[in-house]
Amino acid sequence: MISRHDFAGRGMLLWLMPLPLAIPTYLAAYVYADLFEPLGLVHRTLAIWLPLGDALGLLPNLRSLPGAVFVIGLVLYPYVYLSARATFQVQSAEFAEAATTLGAGRWTVFWRVSLPMARPALAVGVALVALETLNDIGASEYLGIRTLTVSIFTTWLNRGSLAGAAQLACLMLAIVAGLIAMERYGRRNANIEFSAESPHVRQRTPLSGARASIAFAACMLPVLIGFVVPLLYLAHQALGRGLLANFDPLLWRHTFHSFAFAGLATLIALMLALATTIAHRLRRDPLRYVALSIAQAGYALPGLVIALGLLTPVLAVDNALSAVATWTGRSLPGLVLVGSGMAVVIAYTIRFLAVPVGMIKAGFDSIPSDYDESARAVGAGQAVMLRQIYLPLLRPAMLGAVIIMFVDCLKELPATLLLRPLNVETLSTSIYQYASRGNFEDGALAALLIIAASIGPVAWLTRFSEVPSGPA
Repeated sequence: MISRHDFAGRGMLLWLMPLPLAIPTYLAAYVYADLFEPLGLVHRTLAIWLPLGDALGLLPNLRSLPGAVFVIGLVLYPYVYLSARATFQVQSAEFAEAATTLGAGRWTVFWRVSLPMARPALAVGVALVALETLNDIGASEYLGIRTLTVSIFTTWLNRGSLAGAAQLACLMLAIVAGLIAMERYGRRNANIEFSAESPHVRQRTPLSGARASIAFAACMLPVLIGFVVPLLYLAHQALGRGLLANFDPLLWRHTFHSFAFAGLATLIALMLALATTIAHRLRRDPLRYVALSIAQAGYALPGLVIALGLLTPVLAVDNALSAVATWTGRSLPGLVLVGSGMAVVIAYTIRFLAVPVGMIKAGFDSIPSDYDESARAVGAGQAVMLRQIYLPLLRPAMLGAVIIMFVDCLKELPATLLLRPLNVETLSTSIYQYASRGNFEDGALAALLIIAASIGPVAWLTRFSEVPSGPA
């Protein structure tokens, strides 16, 4: 609707539609479970017009599988929206015009032409939603849904069985691999070619009156329930409980831990991404292609699985350092990697390295190879090319990668929860601890800090999503 039509308020919606990505899944679960619980805000509002028991019967049961699907879908739908819109708005008009010439109606064109052409992009969006859902632990646990991720968490921490948790993690890896294989197999014969002779996109249809109002309301509804409602509820709780007036000094420490872990992981990932993509740019051999693919594979791994996989080697390194200290007669250093938080940084780097690699690779793809050849023709070495050509042209891609990865690290809960040092909390884990004690509202200010840090990157992404309508 928003890709193919023009109506009042469309420009504002382009910025608002992706904003639910700024709300972590666990925050959405905490907010909506609190709103719709018995004697919650919705129940008390309905009780103004209905008897208390009748009002209770109208409340949806969010602590169920359908409820969890609804809540998680509220904040993850922008993955599918952004992927679908990116392909719908650049589809060539010639395909729809050919179908219309053959007598196809509007809905037939959509179902038989536009939607199949958008299938690869839709598959990417759905795959991202599936991976984020597999990574979720806070929302599923709070809503009482026994997912595989929650089972790994409880098996490891509550039952003390690392071997059992590792077996479940292997099962989750097999499921992830199966989903990716099925998606690729399903589009193995898909082949869509665009004409180079008339590369014009379809003009947007203007809407007015009632149709424009309906279109605006339909597009605004997911923004309201996925972003505005959680934001206003958290702001109300923060002000109503006096969290600003009675500011907890520990929040500064939690914020520092969050920014330190996220900042260090982002810096390391950016350097690794630059090294990997530059090596692939300068010499495209199979080994470097494999290295690039491995660097982008981490995002498919849930944070909990990465934490499990890191635990044994990280502890082995710490034990080796202690053994060396004992052999040399020095004082024992303790758990260096785990105690310093480097385990958390390593987990962040592995999980989100695909973000800077993908964005910098896309930036390299936009730099013509003629630049490289011209630089070599005048005798410029690789260092000069990097400093005077690559880095200046890659600055927007690197900036976007830094912003997006930093915020992803701030929101990451499972890996942080399991690998953080003792007595160290971040913004995400402090909110989780409040929710575990049944007073999540006391963490409203920490939640608002995460959301505030996330709004900027989401808005930055939206800047590049609009394509002019009409013939090229």
